[in-house]
Amino acid sequence: MKRAATVLAVAATVSLGAASVGYAGVTEEPTYQDFKTQTLQDTDRQYIVNGDIPVSGEKQLREFYQGMVSPGQDNQLIVNTVYGKDDVWTASQAKNLTYCVSTKFGSDHARVRDAMASGAAQWEAASSGVDFTYVASQDGKCTTRNNDVVFSVEPTRTTSYIARAFFPSTSKRSRNVLVSTSQLFNAGSWTPSNILAHELGHALGFRHEHTRPEAGTCFEDNNWRPLTPYDSASIMHYPQCNGSSDDLSMTTADREGIRSVYGS
Repeated sequence: MKRAATVLAVAATVSLGAASVGYAGVTEEPTYQDFKTQTLQDTDRQYIVNGDIPVSGEKQLREFYQGMVSPGQDNQLIVNTVYGKDDVWTASQAKNLTYCVSTKFGSDHARVRDAMASGAAQWEAASSGVDFTYVASQDGKCTTRNNDVVFSVEPTRTTSYIARAFFPSTSKRSRNVLVSTSQLFNAGSWTPSNILAHELGHALGFRHEHTRPEAGTCFEDNNWRPLTPYDSASIMHYPQCNGSSDDLSMTTADREGIRSVYGS
């Protein structure tokens, strides 16, 4: 995610904040090679697409590209799909989403920890079927290699995004939330809590709302299923993609969406 005050202009990437979104406004489809060249590759060698979504390896990047340039989906919060099936946690998994916050955040550790707790609480308040559990004892070894937590929250020095996350189907070796603290705490009307709630929305399986045709821009791909009517104010909708909210607040439709997947 990138700063609200920054115009999105980085092709094929979307992270809350300053990054840009897809190929909005481009009249011709990019070739795969052009797409690959313009796609950010993160410090762990994963490609970052749609601003804050990691893709592992070129095979998955090519699959993403094919979905991006395929015909649009009919109109009808949206959930990610993999091979036509909803990309979500099972009921038991969703109640035990454990995580750690790396001590490598240094003096920012407490603030990141609190922002994560606040962001997680927004989804937990919307659905009793979701429970994020912070495991402080794992902070000292908080990496994707730590099998004592479902995911890790780690710092990044990139300036290409504020934060990025993962989907439930992401392999354990790539399941982390990376946070650029220099941007997280300087994102204007986008609070750290709302930014991380947006990222945790991805971790729960939810896609960017602005990939829907109603947004008229920032199309990403067709690998999703609608849960609620289009919501331009959704916490999952970038304001710079014809969104109607400037602070990434959670909406009633967002709450209805998560309840339709994980229960009330």
